[in-house]
Amino acid sequence: MSDSSEGPTVLRILLGSHLRRLRESRGITARQAASKIRASESKISRIELGRNAIREIDVLDLLTLYGVDLREREQLLNLAEQSNKPGWWHRYNDILPDWFQAYVGMEEAARSIRVYEAQFVPGLLQTEEYAAAVISLGDFPVDQADRLVVLRKERQRRFRDDRLKLWIVLDEAALRRPVAGRKAQLEQLAYLREACQSPTLTLQVIPYGAGGHAAPTGFSILRFAERDLPDVVYVENLTSALYLDKQADVDRYLLAMERLSIVAHEPNETTGILDEIIRQLESEGPDDR
Repeated sequence: MSDSSEGPTVLRILLGSHLRRLRESRGITARQAASKIRASESKISRIELGRNAIREIDVLDLLTLYGVDLREREQLLNLAEQSNKPGWWHRYNDILPDWFQAYVGMEEAARSIRVYEAQFVPGLLQTEEYAAAVISLGDFPVDQADRLVVLRKERQRRFRDDRLKLWIVLDEAALRRPVAGRKAQLEQLAYLREACQSPTLTLQVIPYGAGGHAAPTGFSILRFAERDLPDVVYVENLTSALYLDKQADVDRYLLAMERLSIVAHEPNETTGILDEIIRQLESEGPDDR
């Protein structure tokens, strides 16, 4: 069992995986489990994937159905209680869609994250000015946009404290794309160059001339310290996201990431690439924005 230091999202995933193993080991179908708590099969699926908070009375009913002994019952009920406590990001719930709240919770609990990104510098490495420019593309009201920038900075805390390992593979176009004014772009590139000195960051760049690859869009692979938790692939769309944890799906994305890493420049070449882009930007005329 884990403790509450892991955060509520990962505790819900742990609880869900325990409940799924108990159900399957007893030969009980999702429909039978759903009937026991007067719910749908889809709700059982969301509970077992850790997507939903679960009422303690529902946990109790399921444990009764599964014939769990008193000691394990107490442990799982305690886990359910801890998993329902709000995380620090709860105060942003009014501006965050449900599908992204789940990701922030997983990100908070992850030991390491591997990211492929073709459009922008990933949020966990964005400076405030660059983040503001990216968020402005979403046409958020000013007050919401300001809070989203603050949230993005708070999400970076674990990386800054060396408690989260990042392995980022970026298309070169993402580094050169003029999302913000030149001053903000130069600050962002300088920050990336400094961050490359951190032992918790591996940053690779895919050059313009590289051939095609299997990944049609950006994605992240989150890995947790808890052995009971599988890796989770996160693929974000404009208005929703996919969370994949079936081993076959995760393996496909891990293979795609490995191939992207091979196509990209070696990590020790990244600072030289950043220096070259910085020199080119500085040699251009005055910024008109």
